[in-house]
Amino acid sequence: MRSPPQFPTLAGILFGLGLGGFFDGIVFHQLLQWHHMVTAGYPADSVEDLRFNTLLDGLFHAATYLFVVLGLVLLWRAAHQSHLWWSGKMLVGTVLIGFGLFNLVEGLVDHQILGIHHVNETVPREQWIYWDLGFLLWGALMLVGGWRLWRQGRRASPG
Repeated sequence: MRSPPQFPTLAGILFGLGLGGFFDGIVFHQLLQWHHMVTAGYPADSVEDLRFNTLLDGLFHAATYLFVVLGLVLLWRAAHQSHLWWSGKMLVGTVLIGFGLFNLVEGLVDHQILGIHHVNETVPREQWIYWDLGFLLWGALMLVGGWRLWRQGRRASPG
């Protein structure tokens, strides 16, 4: 017997991970130029170090692109199931969960554990921790808010 169609939770989370990575790379790496992938060890103050950081930024964007493509594939497959309906809160909630997970993992691993870069390296070094903590708080708020939205949408969805 075939199980009823389910909302593709993983698709939304993958979209959120990808969008979180794109936001970080586009806004923090490129537009604001606050940091690149490994500026803590290779400051972008020489052409050679900037090239290395740009290469790693590109690999980072390729990975976030893969998250979005995988999310799209899963969403596409689920949308082709008959009689599938879900609350928009479920999609927005799972995207926020993924975005929040991105911020928390990236913030803990890259900023705190590995120290390969920090959110805003244009401010004095003693202020970096405040930007890093704000980034983690932002991620935690998105994760909790997304989870709450997802649960509300789940209750509103049939089956």
